[in-house]
Order: sequence, then structure tokens, then C-alpha cells
Amino acid sequence: MSIEVERFFSEQSPLSSEVDGFRPRAQQREMALAVAKAIRENAILVAEAGTGTGKTFAYLVPALINGGKVIISTGTKNLQDQLFQKDLPRVRDALKAPVSIALLKGRSNYVCHYHLERALSDGRFATREDIKHLDKIKKYAKVSDSGDKSFVTDVPETAPIWMHVTSTRDSCLGQECPNHKECFVLKARTEAMKADIVVVNHHLFFADVMLRDEGVAELLPACNTVIFDEAHQLPETASLFFGENISTSQLFDLTVDARIEAMTSAKDFAPLPKACDSLEKAAKDLRLVFKKEGRLPFTALADFAEWPKAAKHLGEQLKQLCDLLEKQAERSEGLENCWQRAQALVLQFGKWQSGEEPDQVRWLEVFHHSLQLNTTPLSIAEIFEKQIGGSQRAWIFTSATLAVKQDFSHYQAEMGLLKATTAYWDSPFNYAEQSLLYVPSNLPDPNSFEYTEAVVQAALPMLEASQGRAFLLFTSLRAMQRAHEILQAEFDKRGWKYPLLLQGEGSRNELLERFRSLGNAVLLGSQSFWEGVDVRGDALSLVIIDKLPFAPPDDPVLAARIAQISKQGRNAFMEYQLPRTIITLKQGAGRLIRDERDRGVLMICDPRLITKPYGKRIWQSLPPMKRTRIEAEAVAFFSDAVPAA
Repeated sequence: MSIEVERFFSEQSPLSSEVDGFRPRAQQREMALAVAKAIRENAILVAEAGTGTGKTFAYLVPALINGGKVIISTGTKNLQDQLFQKDLPRVRDALKAPVSIALLKGRSNYVCHYHLERALSDGRFATREDIKHLDKIKKYAKVSDSGDKSFVTDVPETAPIWMHVTSTRDSCLGQECPNHKECFVLKARTEAMKADIVVVNHHLFFADVMLRDEGVAELLPACNTVIFDEAHQLPETASLFFGENISTSQLFDLTVDARIEAMTSAKDFAPLPKACDSLEKAAKDLRLVFKKEGRLPFTALADFAEWPKAAKHLGEQLKQLCDLLEKQAERSEGLENCWQRAQALVLQFGKWQSGEEPDQVRWLEVFHHSLQLNTTPLSIAEIFEKQIGGSQRAWIFTSATLAVKQDFSHYQAEMGLLKATTAYWDSPFNYAEQSLLYVPSNLPDPNSFEYTEAVVQAALPMLEASQGRAFLLFTSLRAMQRAHEILQAEFDKRGWKYPLLLQGEGSRNELLERFRSLGNAVLLGSQSFWEGVDVRGDALSLVIIDKLPFAPPDDPVLAARIAQISKQGRNAFMEYQLPRTIITLKQGAGRLIRDERDRGVLMICDPRLITKPYGKRIWQSLPPMKRTRIEAEAVAFFSDAVPAA
């Protein structure tokens, strides 16, 4: 197997005819050999490969050569589609490998025949746009083989109508569904069962491992290899699914479905719609207990005098609806499903209120229109170790950002992978020539009121030198909005014509397309632009980061984990907070150089990078750029007038 892998990353590689610009890279070949060894030995490999290594091909080639069943899990649905539609077919063709591939997404990504028919017969929608979208989805469902909603390109993915024509784990009728035989979800699962290579995403993988719901659990027993790409996202995703939650959105969905089922199958039973109205109002009242959005620990409920009464009332209304649904459940599969859901929600709500389990933290998240009650494990290491332990298969974890100064101990401890083999490869890009790290002088404390204004003022000379072509990445939406206001005023005052784009003005993909096509735009973004964003060429030459991305210390899960680590006599900051911050910063910094011809400046404004003892550990974990604190040298980098120190 190693000889074959070597051949496919040599000068005579068959990949050169399939991939434009393909050339052998030592890092890619070495990573491919390490993956091949892990697959051969059914081992666990944790590997960081810097930007430009070509890690996708480095794991695909040995996975396809080895044979057997492989599950590849990616960070996002976009990456899923990229793998399935482009990368996998290319490698398969180059290898001339007789392997079948399948794409498996969560059920809410597929049109549901039952819910589509119900929506068409119900006919009550908020806008004319919903009706137009519904007609397009109806036509698509008649001719589609997959039912994948991503192919309905003229209906936005965020369109409200999708909630009415797809199913969730709660609302799926399963084998009781009258459309069971033509179900798109079942078809996708069947194809995945037959395929040699199955592409999923992290949310689907963990939802299934925990809930045995989406089809992956059935795939695992026959699987030889599991590969996690963008593996730095796994701790957050695993925490989400290894815990439990109940939200007012689930209650709203239940009332919507119960009303429609009552109209269809229990028209003569008036108490049911009334109970739905009462529960919906109780759920809204519970959300209105909180004036601000954000995360709160369970203990904070003591500060909200209205909570006990609102929570008690919600519990009563939920139980009342559950009892009424039980009386009508036998009249249709839909009513039976609503009753089962109501029972589960009664139990979940009671369990969340009654008491915290050992090694779990209870907390709340307040959104604009909803409230979510969460229970999250303080550590996922033991749970995940059990999930992967004892299985005769290879587990590959890879990303461009897993290590701190080539040290993986933080990631291994968090994921329960202490026995894993680790490997690290630098990016093949010449960062010393292609890039410059600039930390401006004389900025105030990052927690000061005037900090965002100071960041923008420090950024203006750089924006002028780069002629736009910049990302400004912020650690909070508030700072992003404030910076946008200041920049808009400054651009107007100076007569600058650089287009100013703001996260939220369109979808991420739309904004990126505009950014690329404009060529001299300035884009302000928060969390969603720190990773998974690829802009190659001259359109992006400057990345400005306002602060080191430390998680808010009042985050209830973070606070509980810090308290637990400290209780054990360990240093929570060095062991947990700092490594997470470094990995996030590496993601943001990774937006700058995406190609061997790219060139630009990374400007990190946070003075703690210089003034704090841990600052050195942070910048030593970044790619090996030249560094300066002198504005003139950073400005000159764009014209090569002055060599950087």
C-alpha cells in the first residue's frame, strides 16, 4: 500500500492529469503515508497539516487504495458537497478505483413527501413568497432522485417554507408514514449502506452516534476507517450532542404540527387547538422572562422573579396538551407522533428542572425568538473514548489547526485520544516571504471603552496601503457593528470608494462572491468568517483581527469547566483557555495566505500578544512570518519600499 501511495504523490502522479496545478509536495506525501499506516494498523492518528498541504488528497488516496468501507466526516455541508462532487470523483478517476460513493445528510436536508403534501393541503402561509417557493419545491420533488434541498437553487436555504416541507427527528413518522416507501431520507440511507465511501458531516455523525437516528450507526459496524476533516470543530460539536437540550422552538413546532393534525384527523375535538394556543403562549411568556439575548448559568435564574411562575405554567400547559393528544392518538399516525413528542418533552423539561447530574452543567441560551435549556457534560473525553474504543478500525483526525506549538496534548486530553499517534506538517507556503505579522503600538487595553475606535484608527493606514482588499475579523458582533459605523464615516470623509461589506447583509456565500468579484472590498465579519472561508489571489491582501479570541469568561460551560480543572489543582488558563484561543486565532490568521502566489499582512491589534507572558506562546504557534510593530514597515510591505524587520 505504501508503494502505491508513494507513486501517487510522485512527479508521475496520475493526479496531475485530474487536478490543475498539481505538483508533488513532501508534506502531502508524508501525511498520506502516515494515514496509510494508521489504516493498515487500525490505529488512531491526530494530524495537523498546514494550509496548502493538500490534506484532502493526502487522506483520500490511501483510503481508496486500502479498500473497505470508509466514513468521511467534514465540518460543514459545503465541505461535504465539495468532497462528494469534486474531490472524491477526481481521486477515484485518477486511481481508477472501482469504488462507490454516497452523500448522507441530516433528515432536515431532504424534502419530506408527507410534510410537503400536508403543506400543500393546508395552504396557510405568511407570505406570497412562501407560496411561490412551495410550488417550486413541489415540482422539484416530482422529478428529483435525491430530494436534497440544496439542489433547489431558487429557494433560499433560509426560506421559512423549508420548515413545513422537511421532517425532523421529532416529526418523522418512521415506518408509520404513508409515504414510507418513497422517502428520500430512506433512499439516501440505503445508498449509504451500499457505498464504499460515505461522506457525512460532524453534526450528523454525532447526532447519530448518540441518538441512533440518522443512519450512521448502521454504517459503523461495517466500517474500516473513519476520517474527521476539520477535526478542530469536534470538541464543540461532540459537547452539543453528548448533552441534552429542550427549546421553546421544539414546543412551537409541536403546536404547529398538532394543530394541522387536529384539523385533518380530529376536527370534532375543539380542546386540542385551544391547548396548542395555550402552550404556545406559555412558551412565549417563558422567553419573555429574559430581556437580553445570551447565555446564562442555571444559578442565574434566582435573579429572575418571574421564572418560577412562568416555568410552572409552561409545564402545566405541556402536560395538558400531552394528555389531550393521548386521547386522540389512535385517530392518525400524525397525532400518535405528536403525542410521543409531547411525552418526551414533558420528561425532558422535568429532568432539566429537577436537578443537575454529576459532571454535567445546566445552562440557558436566550435567542431573539426562542429559549433553549441545555445540559452539557463538563468533559467529553471519557464519553468519546468509549465510543471509539474496542473497535477494529482506523480513526483519523485532521485539520490545519489542532496543535499549540506542535503540541497536541490539549486536543488529545479534550477528546480522550491520549493513546493516539500524532503528526505535524508545516505549510509548504513561504510565509517568511509572502506575509508579515504586524502588531501596532500604543493601543489601549482591549477591555476599554475606546478600544474598537482605536483599532479602526490603526487600521486606516493599512487599508489605504492595501487599497481595500481586506478582512476585518471581530470577536463580537457589537464590536463589528461599531467598527462598521466608524469605517463608514471615515470612508465618506476621506472619499474612499472601497466597497464596505458587513456580515449579515446577505448569506456568507453571497458576501464572499461579492468580495471576490469586486476586487477591492473591505469585509467586516465575526465568528462565521474566522474559518471555512477561502479567498485566493489579490482580492484579499490584509487580515485584521481586533482581539485575541478568548471565549467570554462568563460563558456558563466554560466557567464550569474552568472551575472543575481548578478544583483538581491544575491551571485552567494554560491547559484549556489558552490552547482553545490559539487554535481559533490560527483559523482566523489562516484566511490570509491561501495560495503559493498570495501575499499580505496579518494585523493583530491586541497588545496582549506583546505585553503578556503567554503572548510569545501564541505568536510562536502562528506560521513563521516576519514580524514588525512599526506602521511604516507594515505599510511598505504592500509596495516593497522598505524591507520588514
